[in-house]
Amino acid sequence: MHIGLVGLGKMGGNMRTRLRNDGHTVVGYDRDPELADAESLAAMVAALPADGPRVVWVMVPAGGPTDATIAELADLLGEGDLVVDGGNSRYTDDQEHADTLAERGIGFVDCGVSGGVWGLENGYALMCGGSREDVAKVQPVFDSLKPAEGGFVHAGTKVGAGHFSKMVHNGIEYAVMQSYAEGWELLEAVDLVDNVTDVFDSWRDGTVIRSWLLDLLVAALREDTHLDGLRGYADDSGEGRWTVQAAIDHAVPMHVIAASLFARFTSRQDDSPAMKAIAAMRNQFGGHAVHTSPPPGGDAAPQD
Repeated sequence: MHIGLVGLGKMGGNMRTRLRNDGHTVVGYDRDPELADAESLAAMVAALPADGPRVVWVMVPAGGPTDATIAELADLLGEGDLVVDGGNSRYTDDQEHADTLAERGIGFVDCGVSGGVWGLENGYALMCGGSREDVAKVQPVFDSLKPAEGGFVHAGTKVGAGHFSKMVHNGIEYAVMQSYAEGWELLEAVDLVDNVTDVFDSWRDGTVIRSWLLDLLVAALREDTHLDGLRGYADDSGEGRWTVQAAIDHAVPMHVIAASLFARFTSRQDDSPAMKAIAAMRNQFGGHAVHTSPPPGGDAAPQD
């Protein structure tokens, strides 16, 4: 099918490639002209076939950039067309976006996307929310983006179900990463264990705590055994905060996820060894920037 794709960064650019590799026609727009196929949002929409529902997938930062993009698309698209928000928008924003588009007869699907920089090769986990009719319009794209087996869920027919599911996914991710990181710090702190990296590597097969995050941590430790090249500073994308806030709103105890979020705040005050492991895993799965120690006579880089 034909689809417009707005935002061609680390995730969006790879999604465009994966879709094209599976036979879809993708017209991409990005503020960086070096990445874009069309010079403007209007030109991108104009390049989509007018004889069927036009579908535009948005992959831009949450908040203002997404708000502005959807407002502009509301003026460019028409009755029966569809917008998919695949960014990390807060689920509470989705209904407002859906209402804005519905005034013009345009459908809306929210879709949480997980897979990071590895999605091009492995596929993306997709969690979407919206009506069955709207989801059906973009199902061929979901089928091409997801892994060969599983990885896709229509989380609910209410708008926001997809982003809420992805938000909880990211909250769990915070807690799992924190557990690995604290275990690594303890193993590093004792004189008893000689091969900390090999210990983590041994857990990757046959143990109940094996996971892809563990694989990525081992990969990072193979590159830098003691993570000396990183500062113990870990950013948060906002979704951990939203998860904890939702838990408060619904009176759901969330001890571990809340603690892992606060640990990231602590990392911005102290050079935490555990947070070096968190930063390393975030860089491995998502290409997120890391904060390095300054070289002799130079400045620390990169900074977000």
